[in-house]
Amino acid sequence: MSLVSVAILVVLFLAAAYAVILYNALVRLKHGVSKAWANIDVLLKQRHEELPKLVETCKQYMQYEQTTLEKVISARNAVASAREKGDVGALGKAETGLRAGLGQLFALAENYPQLKANDSFQHLQQRITGLENGIADRRELYNEAVNLNNVRIEQFPDVIIANLFGFKAAVLLQFSEAEKADVNIKALFG
Repeated sequence: MSLVSVAILVVLFLAAAYAVILYNALVRLKHGVSKAWANIDVLLKQRHEELPKLVETCKQYMQYEQTTLEKVISARNAVASAREKGDVGALGKAETGLRAGLGQLFALAENYPQLKANDSFQHLQQRITGLENGIADRRELYNEAVNLNNVRIEQFPDVIIANLFGFKAAVLLQFSEAEKADVNIKALFG
């Protein structure tokens, strides 16, 4: 074997090793996105189970607020549907509706002192608020994992491996601008 042949084999081996390293890094990022989504999914399921309990507790006191209660249940169902389909874009929109409905529900609860004093309501409100905070934290982690994945599959030379093996960009979990806008407290109590 000549020195040129050995050099070519070494270069080919190094190129193959580098391609394997890039591939494994992309796989790790793809699974990081899946893991981050699974963490959000767990909290969404827990909140999904708590919301009917909250609505039932509120129904006992809020006879005249039926439309608000129906909005919360409808938004809950939209979140569940988007979550089951894995449709991150639809989930963001549904989450915006659910958060708005919950905000309105909690604001209306201020008008019902017996409801606010109810231990079950207080527990459920704290539980759902805790889950909301957890979802917000996990959303940040998910979006960071998505961003790392998406940047990496577009960078050279990773883009070659990503295209060759069909790595796809993931979708950020975003809420609508309405969620980010200032809350009109006057309208909630009006």
